Amino acid sequence: MPDGVRASYVVFDRTTGRVVAERGARRVFRSASVVKILVALDYLERNKPSASDRKLLTVMLRSSDDKAATAFWTRGGRKQIIERMVARLGLTETAPPPDEKPGFWGYTALSARDVVKTYRYLLEKAPKAQREFVLAQLSKSTPCGTDGFDQTFGIPSAAKRPWAVKQGWSGFGDVPAEPCRGRSAQQVAYRPDLGIGRPVLHTTGVVGDKIVVVLTLQPAGSSFRAASRRVTELARQLV
Repeated sequence: MPDGVRASYVVFDRTTGRVVAERGARRVFRSASVVKILVALDYLERNKPSASDRKLLTVMLRSSDDKAATAFWTRGGRKQIIERMVARLGLTETAPPPDEKPGFWGYTALSARDVVKTYRYLLEKAPKAQREFVLAQLSKSTPCGTDGFDQTFGIPSAAKRPWAVKQGWSGFGDVPAEPCRGRSAQQVAYRPDLGIGRPVLHTTGVVGDKIVVVLTLQPAGSSFRAASRRVTELARQLV
């Protein structure tokens, strides 16, 4: 990674139950859309989804739809979602957004180690219906998010299928400089350093028998294209 890029990663081999590569596993980043996995799990564990909510969950997980995430975030009690998931999954570096930004779900703090724990919970402990639904959506990640950003950086470009991924991005503006041309779906006391003011770009997911998590804080002013190249190259080295 170039100077100015802060990167953490963990590769967990499910066949051996061992971490096979890691760097800065407990370093904290703001989650961006990676938190949508926790939002979905929290909702599914407390509710039997209606047909309309299943559609919202689908677009949130496949195409990273922010409006859908905000709807579930508000209904779930905002930071209470994170508090419940931290307790249930045994997360240690994950924390709700700052008190002055309660509606900013993307400002949830998390670490690469905790994202691995989240995927392990999903794969090993979540009820079968929840596991199958969430993984089905993540395995159908659309090339474009509903906000027009390209979701194919990192794992989708670096690894052969089968994979199931949840990407995250924040700080590149509301509208991408280069709109994605693929297809998208329809439309506390602990105060960690979230790198606010600098872009983050994350790629996480299940790749074959491994869980791969790459979290990055990019230099201020980085373009989405340049950051995507960096993350994809790192993901390629790991997978």
